[in-house]
Amino acid sequence: MARYASIAIAMSARKNTLRVLVLSGPNLQLLGTREPEIYGKETLADIHKRVKARGKELGAQVDAFQSNHEGDLLDRIGKARGTYDGMLLNAGALTHTSLALFDALRAVAVPCIEVHLSNPEAREAYRKESKVAPACVAKVSGFGGDSYVLALEGLLRWLARRST
Repeated sequence: MARYASIAIAMSARKNTLRVLVLSGPNLQLLGTREPEIYGKETLADIHKRVKARGKELGAQVDAFQSNHEGDLLDRIGKARGTYDGMLLNAGALTHTSLALFDALRAVAVPCIEVHLSNPEAREAYRKESKVAPACVAKVSGFGGDSYVLALEGLLRWLARRST
């Protein structure tokens, strides 16, 4: 875990623990039973538990929220500025349709990583375009539940580089 030493060093120099908001969109509460051949058998609760544990190992506080309602996700994004240092967003199907999520991410200017369990570019044509991607600093996809953990690690490294 030496490669994450820079994260711990950068975070220890801060007075406050880094805070990360993890947002999961429509139908992700069905993980574990919804098309396991695509999304895996791990539940969203299991994924959130893993990403919170990894955050704790790296000295970050992770809060996770899921909603099937775009407005609820928009409200959480809108309240993120000044509360969170970064976000992970798996907007589910809203990824491909929501200009409102794009606008909210741009408006709050909190660094965000787009997350997907599957690889959207390897699936149906309509999944290849992300409306939120231009408002995100990076994207992690195709690693199942590990996508969330990898995105968290990447976000913390990204933030650490900017704090030094």
